[in-house]
Amino acid sequence: MAEHPKPTREQAEDAVRTLLSWAGDDPGREGLIDTPKRVAKAYQDWFSGYGDDPAEYLKRTFEEVEGYDELIVLRDIEFESHCEHHMAPIIGKAHVGYLPAGKVVGISKLARVVETFARRLQVQEKMTAQIAQVIQDVLQPLGVAVVVEGAHECMTTRGVHKRGVSMITSKMLGAFRDDARTRAEFLRFIDVGVGR
Repeated sequence: MAEHPKPTREQAEDAVRTLLSWAGDDPGREGLIDTPKRVAKAYQDWFSGYGDDPAEYLKRTFEEVEGYDELIVLRDIEFESHCEHHMAPIIGKAHVGYLPAGKVVGISKLARVVETFARRLQVQEKMTAQIAQVIQDVLQPLGVAVVVEGAHECMTTRGVHKRGVSMITSKMLGAFRDDARTRAEFLRFIDVGVGR
């Protein structure tokens, strides 16, 4: 992918003024005068994942686990992302599990991996696969399972205007793909789709 020079903050704010004008409003009116600055600041937060390397969070591991080799699951990791098609919010939860192969990682690091990928323009299917693959690549466990549940505002606030709809995606690697019992245990742990 070719590198594009990063626009300046002033250019980003000018782009917001252009969009405000295009929408039919006056970017110079009192209520909108500081909107370009606020939007640029919000974008820095919403898309901060581009500045992070999720693999770095997983590099510090612990091997003193007394031979623990059973399923580790972190469920209900809340996230906010934006779809790459309309830049509309995706709000949801991710559930991450892995079968360690002699080492474990701090659970906050799993949440940080989810957060890093969520804070980029995304397609939920791609985000689900990215989370699973980086955990597999860095930790090299016996298997990784990721399930993501997301509500897509691009579908609820525009287009078909369907509220209350959520999408569930999953990515299973290693033992979770090969062993139905391991996969079933993970799905029981996260209890997806059951009113909890």
